[in-house]
Amino acid sequence: MKNEQPVVLIGAGLSGSLLAIFLSRRGYKVNLYERRPDMRKHSLSAGRSINLALSERGIHALKAVGMLDEIMELAIPMKGRMIHGKDSSLSFQPYGIKENEVIWSVSRGELNKKLMDLASLQPGVEIFFTHKCTGIDLTSGTVHLENPNGEAVNVTGQTVIGTDGSASALRMDMMKAGRFNYSQSYLEHGYKELTIPALPDGGFQLEKNALHIWPRGSFMMIALPNPDGTFTCTLFFPYSGTHGFDDLNTEEKVLAFFSSEFPDAVPLMPNLTQEFFHNPTASLMTVKSEPWNYEDKVVLLGDAAHAVVPFFGQGMNCSFEDCVELDQWIEKHPNNWLECFQAFSKSRKPNADAIANMALENFIEMRDKVAHPEFLLRKKVEQQLEQRYPQHFISRYALVSFSTIPYHIAQEKGAVQDRLLDQLCANITEVSQVNWEIADQWFQGIN
Repeated sequence: MKNEQPVVLIGAGLSGSLLAIFLSRRGYKVNLYERRPDMRKHSLSAGRSINLALSERGIHALKAVGMLDEIMELAIPMKGRMIHGKDSSLSFQPYGIKENEVIWSVSRGELNKKLMDLASLQPGVEIFFTHKCTGIDLTSGTVHLENPNGEAVNVTGQTVIGTDGSASALRMDMMKAGRFNYSQSYLEHGYKELTIPALPDGGFQLEKNALHIWPRGSFMMIALPNPDGTFTCTLFFPYSGTHGFDDLNTEEKVLAFFSSEFPDAVPLMPNLTQEFFHNPTASLMTVKSEPWNYEDKVVLLGDAAHAVVPFFGQGMNCSFEDCVELDQWIEKHPNNWLECFQAFSKSRKPNADAIANMALENFIEMRDKVAHPEFLLRKKVEQQLEQRYPQHFISRYALVSFSTIPYHIAQEKGAVQDRLLDQLCANITEVSQVNWEIADQWFQGIN
């Protein structure tokens, strides 16, 4: 082992468990502390298991630690969006133009358990559950914890890596040290998890290979498939107002609202009202911070550094990519934590900001635009561009979801693409009316 002292990791969620595997394979001893009990032995709280959309960046990370095949056994391919109209009509919007351009529905809990299993098998990795982090002494690098008995425990190591989520205790003490930029912004919307059960024979009540969306302008519901035939539904809804969680305070109101807005879903949800009032309403927050490290003592990663809203399906994928990139910087600067952390923070920050902004933009697209004729026309023109100019045009969605091109470059290219689409779609109502000479001239200019 490199240095007898361990690397201290705070948070055994998805990114913490994955990073422990990377560190072990670099020869480091790892002590991983998690505030929750071992989820492999204790059930998750109801309503907290939002499905995740695994895409290329996450796939790349899982492949790097040899876990991809095992995880894919739990995943279901989603080839596109199935849009549910208020009149119960259905329309399918494929994610890409290639057969392999799909995203994968996977259970957060099951994925986390698999990562914990693999981390536990790595030489030098030890996981301590029910150990709540309360902060860090940045001068000494000593982490303060509470053990299962509520007793104070102090731990030190070579360095500390914070994967302790959007409410990171480590980040709070880094903020107190000064010269630390931090912002958090909550959406006016929260989310509530609901369920569409499987058919008696275990079959799916909706199309299996799609991400289902009920877009309703200022709010929406989505549903992702599970291997057992169920769908995990999530209602994204304002906290207050005429259409708000605080107004849906009786079973009658809930049933009336869902019957009006999601008429095709209600017959598929026999436990709707029970789940609505039993499952928690959770908030949606964007976190931006800088720098992610304090000298060589600590670095933040994943949601602790850059929490994003879930509307581009990139929260997990982005955090997994953090792990891959930190691992690469460790290889370049072995045992020099200061240079490693500074390089990681500097290189990764623009990409985290870019996906945070794109995720917010995608919320508007999903809840509102996907049902509009103008949006559908732009999507058709976009697909034609990808087919006609494969060397020059890849949609922003494809750049984000089906490649590992840096997020900030995908954002920049997307802005350029929007200007081209504005020109091609101006004053037309059908794809056949597109003046492709405009695109020819555009791409000739690139060359």
